[in-house]
Amino acid sequence: MKIIWKGQSCFEIMTKKRGKNPIRIVIDPFSEDIGLKLGKLSADILLVTHDHYDHNNIKAISGNPFLITGPGEYEIKGVFIQGIPAFHDKDKGKERGKITIYTIESAGLSLCHLGDLGQIELTSEQIEKIGEIDVLMIPVGGNYTISAKEALKIMSQIEPKIIIPMHYALPQLKVKLDGLDKFLKTLGVNSIKPETKLSIIKKDLSEEEAKIIVLTPSR
Repeated sequence: MKIIWKGQSCFEIMTKKRGKNPIRIVIDPFSEDIGLKLGKLSADILLVTHDHYDHNNIKAISGNPFLITGPGEYEIKGVFIQGIPAFHDKDKGKERGKITIYTIESAGLSLCHLGDLGQIELTSEQIEKIGEIDVLMIPVGGNYTISAKEALKIMSQIEPKIIIPMHYALPQLKVKLDGLDKFLKTLGVNSIKPETKLSIIKKDLSEEEAKIIVLTPSR
C-alpha cells in the first residue's frame, strides 16, 4: 500500500489485491482557493468527511469514483470502508456541524482518517467502531480541529502503530492553522525528516512504540 499526502486533509491511497488491478482511494480533495495546488487526481473510491470547501472538491477527481460522503459500511472492489459519525467541534456540532471518520481495510492493513475532528476525546462507541488501527491520519493544527495537545489524547485512545499528522500550517495555505512544530514539540521531538510517501505492508509494522511519519505534500 502507498499513502501520499496532498496537503490539508487530502490523501491518495493506492492498494492492491494479489492478481488484481490497483485500487486508488482519494480522501478530502480541497478547493485550490485555500492556496494549495491539488494537481490531477483520479480515483476508484472517493471519501469526503464533510461539506466544507477545503475537503469536498469532488469535481476535481476524475475516474468516475464511487463516492462516500457519510456514515455507513461499504465494500467496494474488496476494500472495506466504515463511516463513523463525529463532531467538528467540542460542542456536539453546534458550532461547525458533523463530520465522518473513515476506517479503511485493505491488503491486511487498517487505516483511520479522522477528518476535521473537533472532539477533545472519542466516545466509547466511536473507539469500539474504529477498532485496531495500523495507520492513523490525524489533524494537529488546531483552530478548526483538535489541537496538538488534544491530538495526543486521541492518539492514546486509538493506539495506532503509525501516525501521520495532517491539517496544519503550510506555506501558501490561506487557512490559519498551527504549524507542525507545535505538534512535534508536544511529543518532545525536535524534528522528523519528511518523506514523499509511505509505502507499507503488514509485516513492516512494529508492535513497539507508535511511529510518527511526516509526509511532504505531493503536487
